[in-house]
Amino acid sequence: MDLGLRDKIVLVTGGAKGIGAATVKAFMAEDCKVVVVDRDAEAGSSLAKSSGSKVRFIEADLTDLVSCKQAVEQTISLFGGLDVLVNNAGFNDGLGLETPPEEFMISVQKNLLHVYAMTHFALPQLRKGPGCILNLGSKVSVTGQGKTSAYAAAKGAISALTREWAVALAPYKIRVNCVIPAECLTDQYEQFFQTQTNPEATKKAIADLVPFAQRLTTPEEIAQTIVFLASNRSSHTTGQFIFVDGGYTHFDRAVGHEHNKW
Repeated sequence: MDLGLRDKIVLVTGGAKGIGAATVKAFMAEDCKVVVVDRDAEAGSSLAKSSGSKVRFIEADLTDLVSCKQAVEQTISLFGGLDVLVNNAGFNDGLGLETPPEEFMISVQKNLLHVYAMTHFALPQLRKGPGCILNLGSKVSVTGQGKTSAYAAAKGAISALTREWAVALAPYKIRVNCVIPAECLTDQYEQFFQTQTNPEATKKAIADLVPFAQRLTTPEEIAQTIVFLASNRSSHTTGQFIFVDGGYTHFDRAVGHEHNKW
């Protein structure tokens, strides 16, 4: 299916690895011009170099507002505009309720402020399009996890901002949606598994909790949903939370499997 995205200019934050890298490749497959914004210079440069002239890498620390502004400006300078902003960057640092309030706020800022900043700085260009904004949420903002207050707060705010911006930007025909993964096999998650006594058993135990096919979601499945939502095939979809999770978030736990296998 031709999604009609050829030569659209896309900026993906946190695009060097995981869901971000899969998203970059999915937009590449639609013949888009893609800018990867990430602090991982090695992974970002490698991805861009292996992807041809339509993919560029910008090294940036998105906790710095100046870097956020410069990333948008460089994207426009490189390709002449900006059509799609994918706010993907984020990290579950596992800070729970025992975390001092000051550290809690620092963590929330790291996961939230760049989403607002990138959107704010990109807005004048997106209005010319009209453009499209895709935010990445997390199931922890819906289900809770018990040990990640700061990350849950940031992701909950991102969901709220998705609805807020969808309303605010509807007059400009800018669509805003939020894609929400649950148990997705990213590089980050794989690193977690390797810290466990039995990595494969832990991975299987978590996969068994996913109602549909008892497997983890792939980054590519998240990416394909992002690309579809960015296209005119989703031309009347805005302000929505799209769960790509094999039913993990909303299915009754009675259809699941034995818990606590690890």
